[in-house]
Amino acid sequence: MTRVPVDPSLSTHPVVLLTGASSGIGLALARQLVAWPAGHIVLTARASSLPRFEALGIEASERVWLRPLDVTNEAERAAVMDEIDRELDGVDILINNAGVAYRSVTEQIDEAEMRQQFATNFVGPMDLARLALPSMRAKRSGRVINVSSVSGMMAMPTMGAYSGSKFALEGATESLWYEMKPWGIGVTLVQPGFIHSNSFQNVVWSDAARRAMNDPADPYHVVYRSMSPFIERLMQLARATPEHIANQVLRTLRQRKPRLRVFATIDARFFYILRRALPRKVFHALLYRRLPQVRQWGPDA
Repeated sequence: MTRVPVDPSLSTHPVVLLTGASSGIGLALARQLVAWPAGHIVLTARASSLPRFEALGIEASERVWLRPLDVTNEAERAAVMDEIDRELDGVDILINNAGVAYRSVTEQIDEAEMRQQFATNFVGPMDLARLALPSMRAKRSGRVINVSSVSGMMAMPTMGAYSGSKFALEGATESLWYEMKPWGIGVTLVQPGFIHSNSFQNVVWSDAARRAMNDPADPYHVVYRSMSPFIERLMQLARATPEHIANQVLRTLRQRKPRLRVFATIDARFFYILRRALPRKVFHALLYRRLPQVRQWGPDA
């Protein structure tokens, strides 16, 4: 792997904290960061996923730490940050990558499931940023990189909770960009679109959505039966890979003045341009008509 140069305004031996490092984009990032000859790398994942690192050839060392971190767990967030502050003088680069996607229409997701969605994709990442900022401000340098999604600027049916969590992450990150600019701290949103991977298999179905998927009498059955293969097909046709997204993240570390938003795939940029170019009424009508089997949804089907 090639050397990953870093913005010279950062420490020559920066401390990098990466969440969700055991699979997907996080794993692609982890592999490149481990090959980086400079920097102290802290790779985190849920405790149950830590054995995957050794199986994938990533071993703990003095320079590479492997730490358990469920980003929804306040105590674990504090423990990881306290150790880094105490032993390494704080985080220089925080990469919030951990995330989860719930599959459910709004009517069929309960409060506990909604809270879990937001705890993972919004509360956890922003709290880690909060904990990392004091040392960054003291050094007057640092980076917060939040891996978002095209779903943070446009929504799809059966993914309302996921989109809501990403919309929230985008809004809070934009605010953070303004707040941190006077201290020389870069804040970036990386927005992937569809990625060629099997991550659709890791989607979490709400209890009610799973029942509806298997019950032809449920009013939302056809919605799930049409949307699931539609999303799977789009992901299989996508050209971007987790490694491509990892490269986009690492590219921001080479930039002295990173952008707030990085469109990490062609489709993310396309939808951004399309949404800006078309009147909202036309944009939403166009996307609605492109939904799979949409004429079969609802009471008039």
